[in-house]
Amino acid sequence: MRIGELAAQAGVSRDAIRFYEKVGLVEGRRLPNGYRDFPPEAVAWLHYVRTAQTLGFSLAEIARHGEQLREAPDSADALSTLFAEKIQVIDARMAELATLRADLAARVGTGCPLRAAERTA
Repeated sequence: MRIGELAAQAGVSRDAIRFYEKVGLVEGRRLPNGYRDFPPEAVAWLHYVRTAQTLGFSLAEIARHGEQLREAPDSADALSTLFAEKIQVIDARMAELATLRADLAARVGTGCPLRAAERTA
C-alpha cells in the first residue's frame, strides 16, 4: 500500500511514517516510479508503535524490542516483562522527582535558590 493509504489506516501522518522509515521502525520498498510501497501488516505495527509511545516507551526502546516481540512465541510474557521493567524505571524516576520537589520546596522563601535551606530534625 502507498504511504497515504498507510497513513490513513494507521492514523499517523505521512511525515511520521517517513521518519519511522528513516529510523528503521518501518520498511517500505520503492516502486519503479519512486513511490513507497508498504506491506499490509505495517498498519498493525504502526498501531503498536503509537500505543507503545503512549505507554512511555521511546522510539529507541520500541526499535530495540520490536522484532523480538513480533517473533516471540508468547509475546504476552515478553510484553509483561517489558512493562514490569518500565514500571521500575518510572518508579525510580518518580522517587527522583519527589526528592527534587522536596529540595525545591525547602528553598522557597530562602532568598537564594543555590543555598540549601536549613533543615530541622
